[in-house]
Amino acid sequence: MSHLKSKTAVITGASRGIGAATARHFAAEGANVVLAARTTAEIEAIAEEIRGAGAAAAAIACDVSRYEDVEAVMALADTAFGGVDFLINNAGVIHPISHLETSDPDGWAQAIDINVKGVYYGLRAALPRMKAAGAGVVVNISSGAATSALEGWSHYNASKAAVLSITRTADKELGDSPVRSVGLSPGTVATEMQVLIKASGINPVSQLDPSVHIPTDWPARAIGWLCGPDAAEYRGDDVSLRDEDIRRRVGLID
Repeated sequence: MSHLKSKTAVITGASRGIGAATARHFAAEGANVVLAARTTAEIEAIAEEIRGAGAAAAAIACDVSRYEDVEAVMALADTAFGGVDFLINNAGVIHPISHLETSDPDGWAQAIDINVKGVYYGLRAALPRMKAAGAGVVVNISSGAATSALEGWSHYNASKAAVLSITRTADKELGDSPVRSVGLSPGTVATEMQVLIKASGINPVSQLDPSVHIPTDWPARAIGWLCGPDAAEYRGDDVSLRDEDIRRRVGLID
C-alpha cells in the first residue's frame, strides 16, 4: 500500500484490538502513526515496538469524549510529523450491555459520549487540517448495528447509527473535495469486545462460536485500503467487510 508510505495516521482506541492492529499495519507500510487511548501503558509499548522495527510512532493519552484531548492528539501529529493525513476513529465501547428498562443511565450516556462525540470530535479536529493540506481520509469504525438493531445494545445501536449519519453528513459537506469520509463495518472481530458480548448472553451475537470471528489484521488491512485511491468510490458510506467482493479487493481472499 504505497499510499501509506511517509504519511501520518492518527488512530484512536489504539491500545488493543482493531486499533492496535491498524497501528502495526500502517507502520509496516511505512506510515508514521500516532496512537491514542485512555491509558498510556499499552500504547507506549506498541509505539516502542513500532519504533524498534524502524518505523515512526508516538503515543498520547486521550479520552475521545473530551474535545481538548482530541485536539491535543492532532497537535502532536502536527509537531511530531507535520500534520495528519489519515484519521481512524476507532475508539468505542459496548459496555454496559443490558435491556433498556434495566440500563444504567450514566453508563448509557458514557457510551454515547465515546462512540458518537468521539467521532465528531475527531472530525472536528482533523478536517480543517486536512482541508488546509489539500487531502486526507477519515475512516469511522461502524457496525451492522448501525442499520440492524440488536437486543440489549440500545446504546451501541444508536451510537453506530449516529456515526453512519455523521459519515454521510461529512461527505455531503466535503463534496468532491480530495478530503473524504468513509465508514467500515468490520463484522465480528476477535477482540475483547466479543468477550464482553459472549458473557452477556444477550442477542444472537453472544451465541456465536469464537471461531467465526475474523482476526484483527483483516479490518486493519481494510482500513489501509480504504485510505487509498482504489477505495475512493466508497466515500460517504459504510463498507462492509462481510462483503466477499470487498474482501477480495482488499486482498484478504482470492
